[in-house]
Amino acid sequence: MNQDQAHIGTKAVWAGEKNHRAFNASQVPVVVSCAYTYDDIDQWYDVALEKQPGHIYGRNTNPTVEAFEQKCAELEGAEQATSFATGMAAISNIFYTFLRPGDRVVSIKDSYGGTNKMFTEFLPNIDVECVTCETEDYDEIEAEIAKGCKLLYLESPTNPTVKILDIERLARAAKAVGALVVVDNTLATPINQAPLTLGADLVLHSATKFLGGHADALGGVVCGSSELVKQVYHYREITGATLQPWDAYLLLRGMKTLELRVTRQQTSAMQIATYLQGCDLIEAVNYPGLPTHRHHDVAVKQMKGFGGVLSFALKGGMDAVRIMLPQLQYANRAANLGAVETTYGPARTTSHVECTAEERAALGIPDGLVRLSVGIEDVDDLIADLDQALAYLRAKL
Repeated sequence: MNQDQAHIGTKAVWAGEKNHRAFNASQVPVVVSCAYTYDDIDQWYDVALEKQPGHIYGRNTNPTVEAFEQKCAELEGAEQATSFATGMAAISNIFYTFLRPGDRVVSIKDSYGGTNKMFTEFLPNIDVECVTCETEDYDEIEAEIAKGCKLLYLESPTNPTVKILDIERLARAAKAVGALVVVDNTLATPINQAPLTLGADLVLHSATKFLGGHADALGGVVCGSSELVKQVYHYREITGATLQPWDAYLLLRGMKTLELRVTRQQTSAMQIATYLQGCDLIEAVNYPGLPTHRHHDVAVKQMKGFGGVLSFALKGGMDAVRIMLPQLQYANRAANLGAVETTYGPARTTSHVECTAEERAALGIPDGLVRLSVGIEDVDDLIADLDQALAYLRAKL
């Protein structure tokens, strides 16, 4: 059977690995060498110029890292992928690869807090104009694209508001003016969404999250055409935000169970979101799988599943958060998501900790908003845990 025709769960296990094993090992080895030696000086030169396959120096490439990149590329249906030390390194390297003074970026207000800082602080410092539109106002986004756009940056679902963007529609508007379309696919994962088939040019992930799935390895990855990815790789190989081989190994290992984890997490997330909707202490629940979600129809159109992340706003704001979250037993209270353990965190200290209270308010993120990344625990236990924590909160109010 041609591996290109395999289902995505099979690709998650096998893709990118067979050509990177050594000594008849059944697993990709961790290669920690900083440099690679050659007796044939002309071969060394050809490898350095990429005329022959091989490796020269660890800042550039590494066999373990290469296996991870190939697995990501196959899962995203991309020609090529290149990796980074973190997800934010992937995002910033895309910007600095393709943007020049005088260029114009169009994006949304609901992007991840670190990404938003790129738009409000770092890119304006190099004279790149950044326009962040209301996430749900397609007329505004398309109008801003039409005014001139070098790069359209989208995130769907958004973190932590879990809004859904019509990627195909917005990519079409961007292509009309020759803009590059970049999509952060971290929360959806390749299991649920394929942005390249919807018109994206580049897809990125914070591999730290669902791809790795065990909260023990940092990483980022960018997937797309060979032409574009090679440009991003060249910037990264010179500036040095290199994914380390041990992290690449842990990410590879985690990705083998990606489909299993995501399938269970999103099944549980739907049940938890439904439970929270019926709770009197909750002002709002954000999960695209709910028929009441404002973008449910778009999610159904472009996603195979709705993901393992939701958010909810507690009545009483941050005071209520301070009371409730410490009562949870099956919970990491941490600035992470996508792990096998359920993780809670207010946006104030996780996704948008870099932003001021005023900036968060302007983005529509109340201090009482809690991001919930559902793990692989039994959902009945997770709901019971929420129930007792909310009961404790109710008694304290």
